[in-house]
Amino acid sequence: MDTLTPPHTTAAVTLSGVSRTYRSGSHKVRALDRVSVDFARGTWTAVMGPSGSGKSTLLHCAAGLERVDEGNVWLGQTDIAAATEQELTLLRRQRIGFIFQNFNLISALTAEQNVALPLKLAHAGPHTARVREALTAVGLADRFGHRPRELSGGQQQRVAIARALVTRPDVLFADEPTGALDSRSAADVLTLLRDIAQQGQTIVMVTHDPAAAARADATVFLRDGRVVDQFIGADARSLADHLVALEA
Repeated sequence: MDTLTPPHTTAAVTLSGVSRTYRSGSHKVRALDRVSVDFARGTWTAVMGPSGSGKSTLLHCAAGLERVDEGNVWLGQTDIAAATEQELTLLRRQRIGFIFQNFNLISALTAEQNVALPLKLAHAGPHTARVREALTAVGLADRFGHRPRELSGGQQQRVAIARALVTRPDVLFADEPTGALDSRSAADVLTLLRDIAQQGQTIVMVTHDPAAAARADATVFLRDGRVVDQFIGADARSLADHLVALEA
């Protein structure tokens, strides 16, 4: 894979000519087709599109969770598409945070222990003060010792957000972070993400919900593995109408 000169931009993440193909039986499915897109540093970007448009694949490739078939993925000045597996592991531990739809907390551990895991993996101890600071920042100062079963869905997602932020990552990636929540908990999590973004954290979020996307600074639309539109500051109705048009 070719390694190009790092981009001279203020982007936190840059995808340049990225393609990703999967095999389904005897067929090949091109999930991403020469995608080029920048995610600006210090902004919150939503990624939308019809089912099968490549949203999650884009997120996973941008976060180094999946390898690209061609193209470059720049995390700042680092081309993660050209990184070794060992280098990718370090990048994910130190510079990338990820929030999943279903929280992915370890049931036997307390909130504090779950949030401490990335620091332990990175051998970044002692970490008690930093972990508690992260939990306090997401409104869980009184839940340090609670296990996931003792927390609501919204609280579990807050623990997951604290875990993603505790390493102070360059970019926070979120894959349908409100998809498993009721409407009130979803609104609370989106407000939290808005607060985090206003503090300068770069966020890239996949969502199917126009109301969630409307909370972001910008929205990128995909269809058939390609970027087809980008909006800045659009409201939920405009985003919903555009999604319907793309699905037609």
